[in-house]
Amino acid sequence: MNRTPDLLCIGAMLWDVIGRSPRKMAAGADQPGRIAHLPGGVALNVALAVARWGMSPAILSAVGPDAEGEALISAVEKCGVLTDYLCRDGGPTDVYMAIEDVNGLIAAIADAHSLEEAGDMILEPIRDGRLSSPENPWQGVAVIDGNLTTDQLSRIAAEPGLAQADLRIVPASPGKAERLAPLIGAAHGCFYLNRFEAEVLCGHALPDGPTAAQAMLDRGMHRVIVTDGGETVADGLAGHGVIAARPPKVTIARVTGAGDSFLAAHIAAERAGADRQESLHRATQAAAAHVSGKDMP
Repeated sequence: MNRTPDLLCIGAMLWDVIGRSPRKMAAGADQPGRIAHLPGGVALNVALAVARWGMSPAILSAVGPDAEGEALISAVEKCGVLTDYLCRDGGPTDVYMAIEDVNGLIAAIADAHSLEEAGDMILEPIRDGRLSSPENPWQGVAVIDGNLTTDQLSRIAAEPGLAQADLRIVPASPGKAERLAPLIGAAHGCFYLNRFEAEVLCGHALPDGPTAAQAMLDRGMHRVIVTDGGETVADGLAGHGVIAARPPKVTIARVTGAGDSFLAAHIAAERAGADRQESLHRATQAAAAHVSGKDMP
């Protein structure tokens, strides 16, 4: 495997424990179903997805020095993700647990304490010359995961080693969207939000993706991509307005990881030279394929 990365993913690398019932579930329900243990975390999901598009991503995260961590590293290395730059000095490997039914996500809990407690240690490879340094900053794409703490995100916003990077910024959930405030004014940043995350950052309800994209531009973002489930997706770019695309309708087989598939396909399309409209179209197709139980490419 090529050991030279062409993209960085900074954030969560953990085990996803996903329980899914083929039936509709109410609060307190106890239903038969399937439980899967899969490599996950926003940063890792993006890394795995872009690897499928032929890129060589490196992940900067914290993984425990435990058996779960060793198994996780082994699994993702086989998928083309570079793990040479991980912090292994902290607590146990993090875990995300979710329950889904036929209509999608019911509830989830993210235990990312090891990532949060690692603090600045996950950023060492972009400071000490292994990936970049203040004198030789990273020139490519760097995906930033909202699982990072506000302090970590503030440091990334001012990080000399990322001063020339193409930042792609992704909230982990609506509840963590406010953590991204330090990066809102980044001149080289592109945010990937869903409509609910945009509402959190904007402070009021937004009826659709294009309205949300314009609200984020008005808030000071340079560029923002807003998704809205199966509804209209929008791309807002300062000085160039908002464009939109409509995702295809599909039968839901899974929802966890759909946003990461969208982002990876969007980055791959732009890297291949596609314009804004075509990149948005390819991303919606990839997300729809993921939700229907398939993967692209």
